[in-house]
Amino acid sequence: QVQLVESGGGLVQAGGPLRLSCQASGSISTINAMGWYRQAPGKQRELVATITSGGSTMYADSVKDRFTISRDNAKNTVNLQMSSLKPEDTAVYYCNAALRVVLEWLEVWGQGTLVTVSS
Repeated sequence: QVQLVESGGGLVQAGGPLRLSCQASGSISTINAMGWYRQAPGKQRELVATITSGGSTMYADSVKDRFTISRDNAKNTVNLQMSSLKPEDTAVYYCNAALRVVLEWLEVWGQGTLVTVSS
């Protein structure tokens, strides 16, 4: 069974940093894109950042120049370094991965980790 497990969420003051990590485990053959999404209370889930296996990245406009996504292909991990956090960054952050298990491609989500930014 494949799963993604996030860690690193918590409470942080506005302007501070926080780092999220996500570990993929299971019978994984290949991981293509990995990414982070977030869902604030009463809002839809939105894309934060993605990274391909080759290292190409994409960011939501709201987090550009503040967040950095990175991955370690050997360890099947993806990280999100967040800086200059704002109260509007408060949300549950979800890790996402497009991965292959034997001959089947799957989209897998983590359980989410809560980030709360206090003003």
